[in-house]
Amino acid sequence: MEPVRTCVGCRRREPRSALLRVVAGDEELVADTAARLPGRGAWVHPVTKCVEQAVQRRAFTRALRLSGGLDASALLAAVTAAEQATTTVAD
Repeated sequence: MEPVRTCVGCRRREPRSALLRVVAGDEELVADTAARLPGRGAWVHPVTKCVEQAVQRRAFTRALRLSGGLDASALLAAVTAAEQATTTVAD
């Protein structure tokens, strides 16, 4: 049985393989695609909608137990690019 995690954006529970682990980098959020980076992680669906919801609700800050917010623009750009790449392949 695969471990289950909760998306910090939409709060739905999914298998770990369906979610993307995010960790705090120097001054930004970093996508941990291999789920091996050190430190506390937050899990989110790899879709723009969930990442935007998590940023708006400041869920990354709470889940990662940070005092201040981090820049999420690189994470959002990576997720958007991945979505577009899968959409073009599917078409």
